[in-house]
Amino acid sequence: MGTPRVSSTPLPGIGVRYDLTTREQRVLSVVAHRDGERTLNAYRSDDPDACALSVRLTTAETAALVDALLPEHHSPNLLSTTELGLVAERIQLSALSYWNGRVLGETRMRTETGVSIVAVLRRAEAVPSPTPDFRLAGGDTLIVIGTREGVESAAAILGRE
Repeated sequence: MGTPRVSSTPLPGIGVRYDLTTREQRVLSVVAHRDGERTLNAYRSDDPDACALSVRLTTAETAALVDALLPEHHSPNLLSTTELGLVAERIQLSALSYWNGRVLGETRMRTETGVSIVAVLRRAEAVPSPTPDFRLAGGDTLIVIGTREGVESAAAILGRE
């Protein structure tokens, strides 16, 4: 199969519908609504006119799905951590987080979970290798790496309100 084809259909007053037929002859569509939201549709393989799944996504959910499907950080030159039993994940601090305004060292993250916080994303800025005296803020996204169990423990600790 060559390059996948996507067709678009204007939907007056709604937005634009984009259709894709996969190599398995499955039909997927995305309706890009004028308000920025998206509707993802998957159609039945035995009846391409029958919708089997329809999910309305907010702008943030759409961005998260795009990142999951085609992460910006993906590179064939990067070491695949899953082969080593490690995972890398993003954990967001809520505005109501217990850790809001506290320094990173107070979390005792590496000691308690074995997880390393390799970067903090704050608004449009990235702070690589934050030091223990780095002050956390609600809305920060922490990039962590460790075992699956360690990352889950880290998420529980960082989710504390």
